[in-house]
Amino acid sequence: MPDISTTYMGLKLTSPIIAASSGLTNSLEDIKHLEKAGAGAVVLKSLFEEEIVTEMEHELNRMHSENYLYPETMEYYESFDVESTLSDYLKLINDCKKEVNIPVIASINCVTAHNWPSYARTLQDAGASAIELNIFSLPSDTEREAKDNEQVYFDAIKAVLKEVSIPVAVKISHYFSNMASMITRLSKTGIAGLVLFNRFYSPDIDVDNLEVIPTHIFSHEYEYTLPLRWVAITSNRVECDLAATTGIHTSRTIIKMILAGAHAVQLASTLYKNGVESIERFNFELDKWMQKHEFEKIDDFRGSLSQSKAMNPAGYLRIQFMKHYSQK
Repeated sequence: MPDISTTYMGLKLTSPIIAASSGLTNSLEDIKHLEKAGAGAVVLKSLFEEEIVTEMEHELNRMHSENYLYPETMEYYESFDVESTLSDYLKLINDCKKEVNIPVIASINCVTAHNWPSYARTLQDAGASAIELNIFSLPSDTEREAKDNEQVYFDAIKAVLKEVSIPVAVKISHYFSNMASMITRLSKTGIAGLVLFNRFYSPDIDVDNLEVIPTHIFSHEYEYTLPLRWVAITSNRVECDLAATTGIHTSRTIIKMILAGAHAVQLASTLYKNGVESIERFNFELDKWMQKHEFEKIDDFRGSLSQSKAMNPAGYLRIQFMKHYSQK
């Protein structure tokens, strides 16, 4: 029988399928359910930097209004209140360590490299198998240069790597002026993994009520082609593992990502749409596909259709529909 286990960031996974950070990974019972369904690992629902910062600002304002904002108070606040904000998250990690056998990856959604990365060590001490930094700042400032947006990533990585010894992954967006270069440079920072790509809140306009509303909460199957291209182009050329996410709704897409060079895939939307039990089916279908093609283990075919190994590497670089739209 084929072995569908794999390694990602040095972690042993019984399956290449990771439950991505979402509301489905926010409780011990849900995580145990994912483990039973066959997930190789879970990424906990993100702890948002903005939540920590907002609570800090609120508490500081309260202290100031009550006239007891003294140095001693600040020291107490710095050591306690943020810790209090993290307490539920830390308890979840600790409980998972006791009751779950698959790797549990803590997730921090961050937009700066301020003092909060010091709490990454707290996540490690609680028992997290790894940390995923979900970094993104929309490049919408017309006065800000690309290098300034990029530096946020390197600053955050440097700050966190100082604090922890467990593997660190970075989940990035596709908003870069030189994607291949950025992925390569990030892979050389000492991180263990890169996740391609973030999925964002997407605004829309309600023309009846004349207001801005959210749209496309879940991904669509056709969206997998974006991470597929960049996994294929950069795999075998970077110094860390790659995980693919966004638009992965079927076992065939999972197989495609591995053929392109991914060490693992992260699923969320399809689990909401089709249930957590679909992981078991995806694992079964992956197993059957490997039997059909006589692959004994994941590494027998991982990256075999990456750009560096494909018979037609130019296929990943083409950006114009020369054939399909050249005729009337």
